[in-house]
Amino acid sequence: MNSNFKKSILLPAFLLMISCSSPAGNDNTTVLIKTTLGEIKIKLYDETPLHRDNFIKLINSEVYEGISFHRVIKDFMIQAGDPATKKASSKALPDSLNTYTIPAEFRKQYFHKRGALAAAREGNNVNPEMKSSGTQFYIVQGVKYSDSDLNLAEQRINSNIKQGLFNNLIKATSDSVKLSPKPLSDSEIQEIASMKMFSYLTNNPDYKISEEQSNVYKTIGGVPRLDGTYTVFGEVIEGIEIVDRIASVSTDSNDKPVNDIKILKIKIVRN
Repeated sequence: MNSNFKKSILLPAFLLMISCSSPAGNDNTTVLIKTTLGEIKIKLYDETPLHRDNFIKLINSEVYEGISFHRVIKDFMIQAGDPATKKASSKALPDSLNTYTIPAEFRKQYFHKRGALAAAREGNNVNPEMKSSGTQFYIVQGVKYSDSDLNLAEQRINSNIKQGLFNNLIKATSDSVKLSPKPLSDSEIQEIASMKMFSYLTNNPDYKISEEQSNVYKTIGGVPRLDGTYTVFGEVIEGIEIVDRIASVSTDSNDKPVNDIKILKIKIVRN
């Protein structure tokens, strides 16, 4: 989520730790997260199988037990999943945004409503494909929105989508010309990417917040500006008040809670 993080790298040893056989997908896999401030129950979506199965693997490998919520912003979200916050393992496991990634699984029906579970990621400038962090996740607290707020959020969503797409086109074009016997200048690469971008914009409508989403954001709340650019793969079904409690704690200038809030235990309670 912070574009200043370093570029992601693949760490085979860490991947090996969680690469046990993928669990069979079942409807409404439910996860119980026991924190130092209470319990949160989450339903994982079967329509985002890569994120669901990865989350289950991490739970079964006990990667999350003992880690802290390291980034908390009231009226926005609470974030955890960085193995480096598990003090006993901090030297062995680096920040999870520097380990491995998962391909984005954007689904129109799943959006950043209050209680949504989503995957953190690096910014578009180093991650144009909007791939998710292998381990970091966040739970949305959010606020309620007005119609004018939603219009602004929609503009931001489209700007983020287009920025990510254009960065991806630049990268893809640059990689392609490396295989060509005739080198191209940066301006020529930019021109080719711009033509592809124009073609995309001509044939694809802008992202629109649906009436259903709009009603949810106005009555329940959330963070609509992240829709279409961060993968939502589950939702809170019990314990939203615990999310509120965590989101309300005192934090330092880096949005880190002054007093550690840890995940004591996380387990699958129904598959």
